[in-house]
Amino acid sequence: MVPTPDEPLLPVPRVAVIVVAAGSGQRLGAPVPKAFVGLDAHTILRHALRNVFAAPLAQVVVVAPEDRVGDALTDAHAVAGERHDLVTVVAGGATRQASVAAGLAAVWSDVDLVLVHDAARALTPPAVFERVISALEGGRAAVLPVVPVVDTIKRIDADAVVEAVDRSVLAAAQTPQGFSRRVLDAAYADASADHTDDAALVQAAGVPVDTVAGDERAFKITTAADLDRARALLRSAAEAQAAPTPASGHGPGIPRVGVGTDVHAFGGDGDLWLAGLRWPGEPALHGHSDGDAVAHAIVDAVLSAAGLGDIGTHFGTAQPEYAGAHADAFLARTRELVEAAGFRIGNVSVQVQANRPRFAARRAEADAVLSRALGAPVTVSATTTDGLGFTGAGDGVAAFAVALVIG
Repeated sequence: MVPTPDEPLLPVPRVAVIVVAAGSGQRLGAPVPKAFVGLDAHTILRHALRNVFAAPLAQVVVVAPEDRVGDALTDAHAVAGERHDLVTVVAGGATRQASVAAGLAAVWSDVDLVLVHDAARALTPPAVFERVISALEGGRAAVLPVVPVVDTIKRIDADAVVEAVDRSVLAAAQTPQGFSRRVLDAAYADASADHTDDAALVQAAGVPVDTVAGDERAFKITTAADLDRARALLRSAAEAQAAPTPASGHGPGIPRVGVGTDVHAFGGDGDLWLAGLRWPGEPALHGHSDGDAVAHAIVDAVLSAAGLGDIGTHFGTAQPEYAGAHADAFLARTRELVEAAGFRIGNVSVQVQANRPRFAARRAEADAVLSRALGAPVTVSATTTDGLGFTGAGDGVAAFAVALVIG
């Protein structure tokens, strides 16, 4: 289509997003395909597309059931507005993999990077798309957004528990999953079996898959309970937008600073957990959770900056689900609370005061783990107190954090 003199000429994007909306959604128990169930006045698909179009410029390929192609095009054009030329809608196949293949066939030849996104993850924030695209532009061949596993996981045999599974090495996969166009084309051309997602297909082809931080809001709407959760989140967001600006009374975009501190004594059970890392051979800290003073100081600083109370308000001893929990659970939930209140986390700086463990060799690792869990840059520094105080005597660990949020 040639633009008229009144229409801007859009640049040709290097990125395409395939939005898979062809599923029947039987587990949802709805009379229409899942993507066309209403969340409020609009469908799951339209909400998903709003976030896609709020992300970096991309060709958008919607894969819909054959008898819903027209409905999908209506939703897509309503969201796209003047960018409607970026939209393509195609009919899906009998399986998810066949549907993605149909979408991939419609991707323009100019596109170098392809993201595959489930419409059922309708509330995925644009920032997740940005992180995936950034990683691909940085040279990664395949990128998977993940969130930490918060629940205690058990391996079972029939009705009997066999063993606990170490959740620190587990993550829950989300979408959009991003790929080099060349890599995804080759994986689909050689596919000989169905896989649960595109990252698994690419990995089966021998391509390493890297991860970036996902988001708790990117959950998949599968059951009626998930649908209720999505509707509640949309209501909360609408109410927050209509309400006066939080606590401070400042206008949007004003940075706010919070300070947090935490101390824990040595004397816990098992290994030491500190700064989101396990330190084998080091004495454990005592606490309701894992005693991670660094993570807890970060939580206090971020909540304080957003005017949302402190760690005791949201993670106190009256909440048994956080007994033994690690940094990933605390930081992911903190990010969820802060963003639900209309804030964005800028960055956090935290200093550890302790004689042990020695942080120098693992500082970059700690930064990466904490940043991924919080969804914002976290930097850790460490110092001793020249033998003064309880940290100098080796009795425990102290941590001090400063956080910046914008809202």
